[in-house]
Amino acid sequence: MEGSESEAVFDAYSLNPQRFLNEVLNAVDDMVDGAFDFCLQFCLLVRFPFAYQQAPQITGLGADRSEELARGVSSLHHLTQAVLDKRMSMWEKYCLRHCFSIPDGFVLPKTKEYSISVLQEALSDQELDSQLDSLRKKLAAAGKDSRVLHREINLLEMQSTVDNKYNASVAEVQQLFEEHSVHLMFRELAESASKLHQKVAELKNKRLGDMKPDGVWKKHCLSSGKQMVPDKGVSTSLEDIQEIVSILKNT
Repeated sequence: MEGSESEAVFDAYSLNPQRFLNEVLNAVDDMVDGAFDFCLQFCLLVRFPFAYQQAPQITGLGADRSEELARGVSSLHHLTQAVLDKRMSMWEKYCLRHCFSIPDGFVLPKTKEYSISVLQEALSDQELDSQLDSLRKKLAAAGKDSRVLHREINLLEMQSTVDNKYNASVAEVQQLFEEHSVHLMFRELAESASKLHQKVAELKNKRLGDMKPDGVWKKHCLSSGKQMVPDKGVSTSLEDIQEIVSILKNT
């Protein structure tokens, strides 16, 4: 398709291929210039580190060497730029001939049909936007429900922990009561044994008191010493025997 027709097509769609290519070429040139400027500054810093840091305007022998270094970097810059310009020119021609060429037989749509298609696309875009809004609302509602469920789960876990601690406390108290009842039983046994021992001692003292007035004793000499043994005893009363039996039954 001829150039005028191609330009008309691009103008109809508000496109400008040549402007795009020029912007790309300018961006490449700026990048190359910046790269070689950085290279020169870096070489000066490496070659003359102390002098360059103290005074960027180097004088004397250092100035001559810095000028030689700048000329060398500049020559490399021009050589690289020449090769790059040649390659970028070929790239520009390729884009104009192949990437931005209008095929033969291409016809611009009529104004009404074009406006209708644009309107339909706009309507479809509005429908998509409404669907996206609906999905966003559903997602927000689902997130809210998820947070509520997560909060309820945390409450249930806390309640379960409290219940477990309560059950453990009840079991511990029950165990303490059981141990306390056993302790009470042993204490009652000890008290009964003490009462029994006291009663036996009272009976013994009573027998000894009953036997002293008679004054009848026999002395038996033993190898280890002497033991006082009464010649006759006094029978225990029935009430004392019954009291001892009741103490034994209570234990």
